[in-house]
Amino acid sequence: MPDREDLFEEHDSPDFADDESVENELYEHHRIVADKGQSLLRIDKFLMVRVENASRNKIQQAAKAGNILVNGEPVKQNYRVKPLDVISVVMAHPPRDTEVYPENIPLNIVYEDEHIIVINKDAGMVVHPGYANFEGTMLNALVWHLQHQPGAKPGAFPLLVHRIDKDTSGIILVAKTEEAQTRLARDFFEHTIQRTYQAIVWGTPKDNEGTITGHIGRNLSNRLIMAVFPDGSHGKHAVTHYRVLRSYDYVSLVECRLETGRTHQIRAHMKHIGHPLFGDERYGGDKILKGTTSGSYKKFVENCFQICPRQALHAKSLGFSHPMTGRKMFFDSELPEDMQAVLQRWERYLEGRG
Repeated sequence: MPDREDLFEEHDSPDFADDESVENELYEHHRIVADKGQSLLRIDKFLMVRVENASRNKIQQAAKAGNILVNGEPVKQNYRVKPLDVISVVMAHPPRDTEVYPENIPLNIVYEDEHIIVINKDAGMVVHPGYANFEGTMLNALVWHLQHQPGAKPGAFPLLVHRIDKDTSGIILVAKTEEAQTRLARDFFEHTIQRTYQAIVWGTPKDNEGTITGHIGRNLSNRLIMAVFPDGSHGKHAVTHYRVLRSYDYVSLVECRLETGRTHQIRAHMKHIGHPLFGDERYGGDKILKGTTSGSYKKFVENCFQICPRQALHAKSLGFSHPMTGRKMFFDSELPEDMQAVLQRWERYLEGRG
């Protein structure tokens, strides 16, 4: 059997359904070594037998996008597999198994063409239907949008290439065609997509810039959260680069650049180095972690929690090559009002203290 990345493991359980597990790329990577006695066989037929959910159309799309490699070189779908060939293939998310009904929900669409849509998602919106969230999602809204466009194509359906948490705001990229989705899946797999986030964290990291490296996997004692395993004993390789943009003594605004895209990666990595995200209930950031726990300061922090009643995390920018034209594209967004308001309050607090 091929080696498969367990990309949907975190999504199969209702534990993660309410914030539908994050920045995980929606692709599958397979690596297969042909047997010594393998007879000459077209690679499309070879893969349809050995790869689950590998329809002929998806194999064609993968080959067309250059996502099927044999011994390190891209091949066409009519390539004939030989004994001991090493085959690597990146395929987009398998066909959806949940019916998505159109809903007329407003979306902040910042760019759209015939191949892709870029959205600035509000905090609180689930990306796609799942356990306990069958309505009101971004995907429901996109289905409506595509069906009500001038000249809409029958059966038009948005295709995800990555996700962000329900309570994380910011930029998210969606494909409108299988070919675009397949090409973007390869770019995510090869880490050529540039993603930056901004977060408010407790305290100030000792180093103004740094890199956090540590496998991320489901916490062994609490399935609701992810944990960091620096020794690599569990989970998957994960790398986050961070930079402190502004320190407010008690909290800081940091920029995080993802090299990999694991479930709750920023939230787990920042907690691991002792700086949980402000307001992050699951990772302990919804309590006072720096400063006194009583008096006017306690009331001040509680008011900040009320202003931003979520993890203070925003997917600020996304850079990528257009899947069809190759044109370099970059989208940036402002911090949402709730995070800006919290930072303004900390600014005034420090001024008053001085």
